[in-house]
Amino acid sequence: MRILMLAAENDCISGAKVGGVADVIRDVPKALAEHNVNVDVVIPDYGYYHSHYQGECVAEVSFSFAHQQHSAYLYKLHAISSEKVAQYVVVHPLFQQAGESRVYCHDEDNRPFAKDATKFALFCNVIAECILQGHLSADIFHLHDWHAATLSVLLKFDSRYRDFANTKLVYTVHNLALQGTRPFNGDDSSLEAWFPSLSYDGQQLCDPRYPFCYNPMRAAISLVDKVHFVSDSYAEEVLYASDHQNGIYGGEGLEQVLAGNSDKLVGILNGCEYSNEPEPKVTLDCFLRSSKSCLRNWMSRFEQLKTVHYLANEQITLWQDSPQFKGPIVSSIGRLTEQKVRLLLERVDGELVLSTLLLALEQKGGRFIMLGSGDSHYEFQLMQLMAKHGNFLFLNGYGQSLSDDLYLLGDMFLMPSSFEPCGISQMLALKAGQPCIVHGVGGLKDTVKHNENGFVFEGDTISEQVVSLQNVFNDALNCYMNESSHWQTMINTAKASRFSWQSSIEQYLSKLYNY
Repeated sequence: MRILMLAAENDCISGAKVGGVADVIRDVPKALAEHNVNVDVVIPDYGYYHSHYQGECVAEVSFSFAHQQHSAYLYKLHAISSEKVAQYVVVHPLFQQAGESRVYCHDEDNRPFAKDATKFALFCNVIAECILQGHLSADIFHLHDWHAATLSVLLKFDSRYRDFANTKLVYTVHNLALQGTRPFNGDDSSLEAWFPSLSYDGQQLCDPRYPFCYNPMRAAISLVDKVHFVSDSYAEEVLYASDHQNGIYGGEGLEQVLAGNSDKLVGILNGCEYSNEPEPKVTLDCFLRSSKSCLRNWMSRFEQLKTVHYLANEQITLWQDSPQFKGPIVSSIGRLTEQKVRLLLERVDGELVLSTLLLALEQKGGRFIMLGSGDSHYEFQLMQLMAKHGNFLFLNGYGQSLSDDLYLLGDMFLMPSSFEPCGISQMLALKAGQPCIVHGVGGLKDTVKHNENGFVFEGDTISEQVVSLQNVFNDALNCYMNESSHWQTMINTAKASRFSWQSSIEQYLSKLYNY
C-alpha cells in the first residue's frame, strides 16, 4: 500500500515547523514504514529546501491558476528520504512570499487567511497536476488540515481529474479552530478567482455560518471517506456547539456538518517517541546559563532592545544571586494563543489568575518558568507579570534545546488549554517525569489522569474553570510539599505513561486505511 500525505508543515525539514502537525508529519510516515507501508510526503518549499537536502527535480508541471499560466517543480529530497518514505517539496515563488522559511503569512484581520489560502490552493493545484501526469500516485491520499483540503475539491469537481475521483481520501483535523475560510468570489483570494472554470456544489463547500464563503475544512469533511481527529475526546467534543463566552470550544460552527458525517469520524490519539536511553540531568543553574545565552541570541535580532528580554535577563541574574529555594519549579511551554493562555489571563477580583497562582507558589518557595511566543497582547501581559513577581521567569521565544532542558528541569507542568485536540507538550512532560496540571478537555483528558500522573481541572463556565484551576493548582503544591511518597508515585506513573506511535498506527491501518 502507498499513501500520499500532504501538509503545510514537516519537522523532517529544518524551518518547516510551526506547530504539532509538523511532529505528526515527521513521525507517522516512519511508523507506517515499519508496517511495510510506502509513504510519499509533500509540502511546499518555503526556504530552498530542495537545495539543502540533495533535491532532485522529478517533475515540472505547467497549469492554469487564477487566470494565469504557472510552472512548478516537484523535488525529491534524497538526504532525508528512505526506502519506504519519500520526502518531496513543491517549488514555486508563491511559497516564499512571507519570507524564507516562513511557513505562514500574517494577513490583515479584514482578510483572514487571504495570502495563505491562495498559496495552499495553488499547492493543491500542483499536487492534482502531478497526480494527473503520473508523477505522484497512491492508493490513499491523506490530507492534513485546511491547507491540503482543496485537493479533495479538485478531485471531486474538476472533470480533468475524474479518473481519481474515487481514490480513497482521508482527512486529519489537527485544529478545528483554524478553517481557512475565504469568499466563493469577489476577491482575488477566493475559490472562483483561483479556479474560474470549476463547477462545484456550494452546499458541500460553504461555511455554515457564512454561506457565501468557501470553507476548505468543511469541504474536506463533506467530501472525503474518513475524517480523523487526533484524540478520542476531541472527536466527541466537536459534535457540540462552541460557547466561547462560557469557555466551551466544540465544533466551531461545523458541529452540524460533523454530526451529519458522524459515520466517517475516527478519533485516534497522536503518539510520542520514547527512548530507553537515560535522560540527562539538568540543574537550575545550567538552565539559567543556557537561558542567558538564548536571550543574547534573541536580543541580537533587533536593533532596539526588547523590554521583555531585558527583564528576563534581570530576573535570571536575581535568581542566580539568590539562595536555593525549597519549593517546586512549575514549567510551561507553548504558543501564546487564546487557546493556550486564556484561563491564565482571566481576572478574578481584579487579579489575573496567573498572578494568584504565582502568589500561591511563592508561599511554598516555588518558581515558575514559561517558554513561548505568540500573540503580542499576551506577551505584554506576561512581561508585566514577570516585572511584578520575583518568582516568575518568562522567556519570550523558543529554542529546542531550551525546551528539552525545561521538560527535564521542571517538577510539574502546567497546561491549562481551553481546548486541546491532542497536545504533545503534556506527553513530553510526562515522559520526563513531570506530573501535569491540565484542563480536562481533548487530548489532555485522554493522557492525564487525575491524582495518578497529574491533576485535572474542569468546569462548564469560565468562572468554574478558573476556580477549579486554582484549587487543583493548590492541591498539586500541597502534594509536592507534604506528600512525598504519593508525589514520587505520581512521578513514576508519569514516566511510565506511554502513548506510542505504534499503537496509534495500528488504528490508522484498521480505522482510517482499512488495511
